[in-house]
Amino acid sequence: MPRARVFCEAARREVLIAPILLEVAHITEAIVNIEYSIEIDQYLRGDLGYYLQSKHNVLVVEAKQADLTRGFTQLAAELIALDSWVELQDPILYGAVTTGDIWQFGSFERVSRVVTQHLMLYRVPTDLEILMQILVGILSQG
Repeated sequence: MPRARVFCEAARREVLIAPILLEVAHITEAIVNIEYSIEIDQYLRGDLGYYLQSKHNVLVVEAKQADLTRGFTQLAAELIALDSWVELQDPILYGAVTTGDIWQFGSFERVSRVVTQHLMLYRVPTDLEILMQILVGILSQG
């Protein structure tokens, strides 16, 4: 895979992240929404970087230029907000934050209202096969 230096988040999404998520959507027959706007109430609204929805689950992916920590905080807030917005009855909502070449997952347990930040980091292209398996697994389980 050719390497490119990508400096802004929009370009990062288009060049590094979108091809992976579009392939996952193709495999799982999920719908991909990019810069998806949600409004929970007058105080809680915003845009999700990527919102993927399959028959069985949803996945939120946030693209960040360099700061995974700040990105994960944003992802956690989005997962909590989605709890009151998503109609699926799945007990866990899933998300990921990525710089394009590094991915980290998180989840929100809806009953206990606990956000978990998974410790493993997945690197592209080194861990691409494992990353794809995880993404497909999230959207295929049911």
